[in-house]
Amino acid sequence: MTSNSEGAVARSVGRGHWLLYVAFAVIGGLLTFVGARAEQKAIDDSVFRKLTDEYCSAWSSGNADAPAKFYAKANGLVFYDVAPFSYHSWAEYHDGVRKEFLDAANSIKLTAGKDLRVSRRGMIAWTTVPMHLVEIQKSGKTEEMDLRYTGIWEKHGANWQLVHEHISAPLPAN
Repeated sequence: MTSNSEGAVARSVGRGHWLLYVAFAVIGGLLTFVGARAEQKAIDDSVFRKLTDEYCSAWSSGNADAPAKFYAKANGLVFYDVAPFSYHSWAEYHDGVRKEFLDAANSIKLTAGKDLRVSRRGMIAWTTVPMHLVEIQKSGKTEEMDLRYTGIWEKHGANWQLVHEHISAPLPAN
């Protein structure tokens, strides 16, 4: 009887070790997954900070052609800006912003705030960030505006391009 009892104890200990190994494997896998997610988030934050700053520099050039590389060119894409209400393609956006803002400007400076938020799901990402616009018009008048920015980006090959954006200005305080 002793040998049967010893065998049962050995099997029980063996099963306990097996469960311990499985638990360690699951925990190790979860830690690896969490670490990989954190690393991807840091990479995305860096990539979209750079894209956002380059986007602002391109619009700040005063040349409507400069930011073209950031936009997808498919027909039917909608871009909302502070004026007018919306544009329905990159070509319409390009011409409208040039006419509405850039033609009357002596200089323009668009700056993204530090509070950039990035969310990504595969080949789609969206960013939100407060922005500040300073426009010195050819008349000499200076306009300043705080803006709210949301960009929807889609990965096209190696590049991220805007497929939708929404720029708005808060209503003035009473």
